[in-house]
Amino acid sequence: MVRRISVIGAGYVGLVTAACFAELGYRVTLLEIDPERLDALEHGVFPVHEPGLPELWQRHLAGGRLHLTGNYEHGLEGSEFAFIAVGTPSTKNGKPDLRWIRSAARSIAEAANGPIIVVNKSTVPVGTADLVAKIIARYKRNNHDFAVVSNPEFLREGWAVFDFLHPSRVVVGSADMNAAQAVSQLYEPLGCPIILCDAGTAEMSKYASNAFLAARISFINEIALLCDKFGVNVMDVARVVGMESRCGDGYLGAGLGWGGSCLPKDVRGLIYMAGSQRVSTPLLRSVLRVNLRQPQIVVAKLQRLLGSIRGKTIGILGLSFKPDTDDMREASSLFVISLLKEHGCQIKAYDPAAINNAAKLMPTVTYCGDAYEVAEGSDAIVLVTDWDEFKELDMIRISSSMACPILIDGRNLYDPEEMIQAGFIYEGVGRGEISRKKPEVTLVKHEIQPELEAIESIQS
Repeated sequence: MVRRISVIGAGYVGLVTAACFAELGYRVTLLEIDPERLDALEHGVFPVHEPGLPELWQRHLAGGRLHLTGNYEHGLEGSEFAFIAVGTPSTKNGKPDLRWIRSAARSIAEAANGPIIVVNKSTVPVGTADLVAKIIARYKRNNHDFAVVSNPEFLREGWAVFDFLHPSRVVVGSADMNAAQAVSQLYEPLGCPIILCDAGTAEMSKYASNAFLAARISFINEIALLCDKFGVNVMDVARVVGMESRCGDGYLGAGLGWGGSCLPKDVRGLIYMAGSQRVSTPLLRSVLRVNLRQPQIVVAKLQRLLGSIRGKTIGILGLSFKPDTDDMREASSLFVISLLKEHGCQIKAYDPAAINNAAKLMPTVTYCGDAYEVAEGSDAIVLVTDWDEFKELDMIRISSSMACPILIDGRNLYDPEEMIQAGFIYEGVGRGEISRKKPEVTLVKHEIQPELEAIESIQS
């Protein structure tokens, strides 16, 4: 018998979950209550840019494994599992906003016409499984059995389809081990380790994993600051550290820091949870402070090279928080451009996928059709997102078209010597000042010390 699954929420996680479960052979109904988003999906227009997802979606929609609805009763009819994949954004104090979780739980309770296992796929604080269970018990219209399971996702934007189908592990937590076993069976075709635990462990594991990844990035950015001062290349240091079996080489790329929908929200959420129990978290707060500092360092580099940057035209390459996505949530470009605007700069920008989303957030930026248009007449360029497309640019053409060939490589994408040979005044992040060789160009020398005082607020 083919297992029947409902997925609630047509956001990033919900779309990937629905499409990938269909790929595994299950019959999946995606339930989305936003009529505009539902209509767009029915016409093949996706709200997110995720490689491989549209093709997967269209294939299974046409093949009959995937179905769309905006009605809970239709969406849950015959389903054994209801995966909740709705947003849990941070409030100003870092508290996860659970209004959509509560709404989905109540709607499931009121609409389900048979036994059902409710699965929290959204990132939620410890205790949310109990909350969902209480809501369902209060609002269910019949005596059908139900269980609640926590099954956090560990997907990387830009690699989400691959990560779902090739996971390093699947975590399934519940007080009901029969329900947990039933959910774990859905993932058995993937042949990965499946960890069965209580719901609290599953909920905490998601926050802990993302906080640890964020800490690694902030750590290497702290080291990068020292590398710049001592003329050491942080990429060489990271390579040495990454070869240590106790460390590993993931998330040791120095640069403009982390953003997106997960790491910032989850670090703040963990800090909030700790605060609710009166637990001090100085390490997590430092992780946030280091990340918030990174855009200031880039601006300081521009000021040191250009002197006053007021009235200067700065080109931005890359807007999304990472390559292969159009997601602008907490993207480094937002903070860099905001700081540059405060200093009176004119901004030109290009991104292969995120321009439409960026324009809604930053309407005063001049958006260009490609990187070459960004470079034309600019006083400096800042590489913010390391899209593969930017690796293939004609960098001599870029430098020769600029008013002043300054390149701030915010992701350490380029080889410093190659950039110098292409005519740039080059600065990476933590690659040492010796990597910069000035060509014959007149610059106003104005050394300033970047503002590096601790940022006490955890708000972005």
